[in-house]
Amino acid sequence: MSRISLGLKIWWLAVVFIVIILLVVFAANYFGVRPTVTGGGVDGIVLPEGFAIDAYADDLGSTLLSFGGPSPGPRMMMVKDDFLFVSIPNKGLIAVLPDRDEDHVADEVEVFISDLDYPHGIDYYDGWFYIAEESRVIRVKDDDVDLVADEGSLEVVIDNLPKGGHYTRTVKIHDGQLYVGMGSSCNACYETNERRAAISKSNLDGSNLTVFAKGLRNSVGLAFHPLTGDLYVTDNGRDWLGDDLPPDEINLIIEGGDYGWPDCYGKNILDTDFNNSEYTGNPCNDTGKIPSFVDLQAHSAPLGLTFYDGESFPEAYRGDLFVCFHGSWNRKEPTGYKIVNIDMDTRTVNDFATGWLGDVTISGRPVDVIVADDGSLFVSDDNAGMIYRIYYTG
Repeated sequence: MSRISLGLKIWWLAVVFIVIILLVVFAANYFGVRPTVTGGGVDGIVLPEGFAIDAYADDLGSTLLSFGGPSPGPRMMMVKDDFLFVSIPNKGLIAVLPDRDEDHVADEVEVFISDLDYPHGIDYYDGWFYIAEESRVIRVKDDDVDLVADEGSLEVVIDNLPKGGHYTRTVKIHDGQLYVGMGSSCNACYETNERRAAISKSNLDGSNLTVFAKGLRNSVGLAFHPLTGDLYVTDNGRDWLGDDLPPDEINLIIEGGDYGWPDCYGKNILDTDFNNSEYTGNPCNDTGKIPSFVDLQAHSAPLGLTFYDGESFPEAYRGDLFVCFHGSWNRKEPTGYKIVNIDMDTRTVNDFATGWLGDVTISGRPVDVIVADDGSLFVSDDNAGMIYRIYYTG
């Protein structure tokens, strides 16, 4: 090889190296993507005075920041007879985490059911475990209570759910009715399938399936108020309107309601980037769109939520709505990666658990939060592959 050819080769390698470095710097600065701390953990998590956090289970699947695709770690949870059940979509299974010695640490990870299509939501009612996969909703039994779904018990409740786009499906049962939340197929578009960007409702066997509420871009978390029975949901707003628009939302769901997406967001604000037609007045108000119940910081990615109906937390927290912020992926200054509590009377949002987002690192991404039988909180983290237990020490 001539000196000229060798020189050109070295020059091109140098150019490629510089381009790669520039792309990494651009991604870090523009998209807010930061490396995760290996293994995650509870060190550095900040809670209000009197509260503590421990690891209930770990090694459930982890990744270097998962954005968009099925998460490798634990997602939605449910407690049944003191046993914690959790979905792990990327592994295609529902795990059960028993704590038989009652030391507040899972004894082991057992598989309740596997070979599923990105299972996400899970609930229980009248002998049946209901599981929402990406393409369908099924139910199974465990009559012998061996923490393994009974062979041959699987029934398909709702079939042929549309795939693609937001893959998560959340299922809840209330007053003998089955509710299914399904996100959009896109960032901002008019859907051709009415069940997308909506919450559907059916009988427990899947019959009489109808759209309960629409205009909800991606409502991952569903929670019924323990006293009023009202349904509240999280909703993730669209991307590419800047760091602070549109707000993510908590919505109070009214049957038949339209919550605005893709034309409107937040307090009935018209998305002129998507719908730039000329109007007289505000079409978001004129067409009866329902505004958000609470606006949240844009790109926080609120997912699981639960009302605190336990008795071990101080009185000030009882009745509050706890919400997991999964965290931003395309904000210049990252936000989220925490748990907040919302006072339902004043609708004020307060930080409850923080510390997963550091100056140069992200150590975890909270997904779901539920109240345990002893009044503590279980929190799933699909990035660190952990389940946390938050409790009050007094």
